[in-house]
Order: sequence, then structure tokens, then C-alpha cells
Amino acid sequence: MPEPNASVGSISVQEPRNLRPLRIAIFGFGTVGSSVARILAESKPEGLQLTHVYNRGVSRKRVDWAAGVTWTEDADAVLASPEVDVIVELAGGLDPAGSWVRRALESGKSVVTANKKLIAFHGVELERLAAIRGGHLKYGAAVAGGIPVIPGIEQGLAGDRIERMEGILNGTCNFILSQMEAGADYGMVLSQAQAKGYAEADPTEDVGGFDARAKLAILMRLALRVEVNPEEIIPRAIGDVAAIDFSYAKDLGCTIRQVARAQKTDGQVAATVGPMLVDLRSPLAWSRGTENMVILSGHYGGDVVFSGHGAGGHPTAVAVVSDLLALAHGSRRVELPAARAKVAVEFEVPHYIRFLVDDRPGIVAEITGALARERINIRAIMQKAGYPQHALPFVVTVEPCKSSALQRALESMRSMDCLLEPPLDLQMLE
Repeated sequence: MPEPNASVGSISVQEPRNLRPLRIAIFGFGTVGSSVARILAESKPEGLQLTHVYNRGVSRKRVDWAAGVTWTEDADAVLASPEVDVIVELAGGLDPAGSWVRRALESGKSVVTANKKLIAFHGVELERLAAIRGGHLKYGAAVAGGIPVIPGIEQGLAGDRIERMEGILNGTCNFILSQMEAGADYGMVLSQAQAKGYAEADPTEDVGGFDARAKLAILMRLALRVEVNPEEIIPRAIGDVAAIDFSYAKDLGCTIRQVARAQKTDGQVAATVGPMLVDLRSPLAWSRGTENMVILSGHYGGDVVFSGHGAGGHPTAVAVVSDLLALAHGSRRVELPAARAKVAVEFEVPHYIRFLVDDRPGIVAEITGALARERINIRAIMQKAGYPQHALPFVVTVEPCKSSALQRALESMRSMDCLLEPPLDLQMLE
């Protein structure tokens, strides 16, 4: 008779799963937390039992449909309870969420989280702690909401060598920019996004690119196998993009999206986040509303595209519950070792530069001279009719160059007395 876990021919005989369900405590009963509880209560997934909900002011969060749940404001009691197997951390941020996760892992509990900032900055340390203490850390919901990008990398693409990635990782920015593409005003759409719950009252994390930066750092560790300090990735905000930019982008066969991109070439790492011109033939241009999209380019397998809804409670909750089911059925993460690396090189890509000037003779000559001094070649100069000379927008596109060289050229232009505002520089993703 074979022992449990022994191999019979080519078939591995596994130990039966523990018949007792995993007892789950949710920390944070907001949009995602309540959606997770709703799925657990309505679908009753095999092997999972919601036992506790922790939240500040928990009495106003209590719902009738979550039967048999202990509602509490005492985080310490839940973390110390032997009646809880898994902490689902959905409060977000580095503190106190980081403290809760560490304490849970130190006690041997497992943790499921959607906290992209915590995983981006401390994921490696927390995974090591989980391994030492015998628990598990899963964070499939930390990137791209309900799209299984992280499980896809860990399970489906682990055998490839991913060399490049680019993606739309923030549903709020994608909602804003795709609405602006249709003619809406930035401020109006931002208010609409806040009303729908896509954006926070302070939207800086989203529109400033910090949210996408954290997600990109996580994907770089898993896909490119490089561990970088997220703060080395300098994000660009989308707030300076205006309706005129979408008009010029259309003339160029493009649209504008907030794109996070990274690549590793000969051991050198480049990464950036910001609004970019995207060719209309690119899958990234097809993404609308709160959709997210990730394109991974493998050395052997070629391009793989993940796409779907990346914002909202239900899509993210699906990813959380999927992680919980994986734990309940004994699934373990694939170890993908990553080496420390610095974001040390730049992308060399074409750029779109939009100027707003009080028109006078010699403007183009001054601009071309500043670019020539940095050995940057002009690709095209575009000027739409119908604008007044005292507030004239026009666009210069340039051949592939390093962003640092272009910034030096733009800095030398700042003394031009005709400029009404700093030029807007956007990378062109080809």
C-alpha cells in the first residue's frame, strides 16, 4: 500500500484536503471587503467559512445576510484567535495594514490581500516570513483587480523568460482618459469617477501614477524576475493632458492612455508610468472605462494579453476569493526568484511635445535649435487651424530619444518669452 504523497507510476497521490473549512477574518469592510463577504455568503464556496469581520465603527457596517459572523473593532483579539486561519486584509496602505499582516504571518496564519502598496514595498520580506512560520501569503488581487495576471504569471508563464511588459494598470485613469477621448472635460470626468467610487476624494494615488507604479513593481518582480525599489520609477500625472492632445493624437493615428511599462535587456532595467500616445492598432487603445490590460512579451512564447475589469468591488473580490479557494485546496505559490536591480536605463522612444505660445516669428527655429543641441531629430511639426495667435497650440514629434536628453532640451526652451505654459511631453508607444 503506498504511503500518502507517494508516487504510483506517474501519478502523485496527494493527502486528502483537511475537511474542516478555512476560517476567515476580513479586515476592512469597504467596497471590496463587503463584496468578498457577499460572495462567501451567497455562493458558499467549498472549504471556506467567514467567521469574523474587523472594521472601525463596525456597528454601521453590520449586515443581515452574513449569518454567524462575529463583528468586532478589536483587531488584536482577531489576530490572536485560534479560531481564525486566514486574515483577508483589505484596508490598504502601509500602516496599520502592514502590522496586521506581519502579526498574522508571525502567528502562523495565512494572509490574502489586495494591498498593492504593501506588496510592492514589502512583499519579499513578508513572503519570507510566511515561509518561516508555515503560513502562506497570496495577493492575486493586488494587480488588475479580477484579471488573473499574477496567477497567470506564476502558473502559466513561469516557464518563459519575460523580457518586456506594458499595461493599463489603473482603472480610474483609464476611465478618465477614455471619457476625455470621447470629448469630456478632465475635471468633470474626475468628479464622475469619484461619484461612482472609482476614485478617492484625494485622487493623487491614481491620477498621479503612484497606484500604477506599485502594481508595476509587483509585476516586474514576478515577470521580469527583478526586485526594484518602487520609488526609482518616476510616475507622470495625467492632469496636464487636455482635449487638444486627443485631437492631435487622433491625427497621428493614436489615442492617449496611462501606461505602465518595463523591460529588461542584457540585465539592464527600464521602467516608467505615465500618459502616453498609443497607436490605435494596439490592444492598449481598445481598453475602455475601468478595464485593465497587461501585455507580457516572452522570449519563447511571444505576446500574451490579459484584459478585463480592473476596478470595483466585485472584480477584485473574485480574485480574493480565488486566492482563498487556492489555499483551501492546498495550492501553493510557484517560487519565482528575483534579483535586486536598479531602474538604471531609459526607454529610447519617439516623443509628442505640445506647445502653447503667443505666436511670433522665430519660435520654430528656437525649438529646433534646442533639440538639435541634444542631437534629437524632428519627425513632424503640426499646427491646427482656428486657434488665436495669442494662444496657439502646436505639436512637435521627435524621433526616438532618451527622456533625459529631451528634458534638457525642454529646459533650455523655458526662457522663451512666447511660452504660455510649460510644454507637455508624452512618450509615444510604438
